[in-house]
Amino acid sequence: MDPSILSIKYKRQWLLLAACFWVIFMFMVASKFITLTFKDPDGYSAKQEFLFLTTVPEAGKSREEKHFAEDPKPTGRMPPAAPLVYMERLELIRNVCRDEALRNLSHTAVSKFVLDRIFVCDKHKILFCQTPKVGNTQWKKVLIVLNGAFPSIEEIPENVIHDHEKNGLPRLSSFSKVGIEKRLKTYFKFFIVRDPFERLISAFKDKFVHNPRFEPWYRHEIAPGIIRKYRKNRTETRGIQFEDFVRYLGDPNHRWLDLQFGDHIIHWVTYVELCAPCEIKYSVIGHHETLEEDAPYILREAGIDHLVSYPTIPPGITVYNRTKVERYFLGISKRDIRRLYARFEGDFKLFGYQKPDFLLN
Repeated sequence: MDPSILSIKYKRQWLLLAACFWVIFMFMVASKFITLTFKDPDGYSAKQEFLFLTTVPEAGKSREEKHFAEDPKPTGRMPPAAPLVYMERLELIRNVCRDEALRNLSHTAVSKFVLDRIFVCDKHKILFCQTPKVGNTQWKKVLIVLNGAFPSIEEIPENVIHDHEKNGLPRLSSFSKVGIEKRLKTYFKFFIVRDPFERLISAFKDKFVHNPRFEPWYRHEIAPGIIRKYRKNRTETRGIQFEDFVRYLGDPNHRWLDLQFGDHIIHWVTYVELCAPCEIKYSVIGHHETLEEDAPYILREAGIDHLVSYPTIPPGITVYNRTKVERYFLGISKRDIRRLYARFEGDFKLFGYQKPDFLLN
């Protein structure tokens, strides 16, 4: 065979072989590329999904949705979410109410007297039971603003706060029986308590010593009635003393005198008589001693913290003053103090206040 023809033949074979090797090589490269690109599609899509979830919805959220996600606000009608201290207070009330030995001290009828103590805010579905000498005036201001009678707490005239003809605060007793039952069942309900003996001292000072709102009937009608009945030394001419007040309150037969005094007695009757905590299921019980924390909590739970604030609390005003209590009871007979405690024992136990040390000796 011609050598030139043979050379051309071999060249074609080598070219064909090289082409085959090239095709195989390109196939292998392409396969490797495909493998590298798609070997973990779930991982890639998961990454993309993560990016989608963290960016796209945020851009599309309304202002309300963003606010809820970043700063959730309690609605006040979900007890399991409440801080432990407030749940414990309600549980203590339930336990004391079930104690048959304390039934006479913890239970009372939901009478007109009780319904007269409860103020209503229909707009925000709130009931507030009035407990005088426990920051009651400040809570009235809050409700007056919520009811729309005045635009802010600062604009409420002092002479209007307790004027129920002008302050726009309806009492629960002003509604029909059906209306009363509906509100008691569905509204947010709260009241405030403080150490019972400290509250009595505050009531005595406010009504019989200082009398800042000029309510002359306390000094000129009620005080003489207590002195005539309970002062031991009939020749003594001083005005009413705390000792006289204690004897009156601790007398098991005090009610006949209460009837003469009328509604003025609300400043020193028990929390049980005022608010019926065993008969009405309250949402929150605030304590005067922890009002700095309790007031904002109550506003949040009632769902009104964005509408109104509790007035500024002066430093130290809510601190329990043990020395003051002991000083006021110094010189009063143990018998009279024990009788006083016996009347207010339900308040002490329902709300977790300790029996005074001077009664333990």
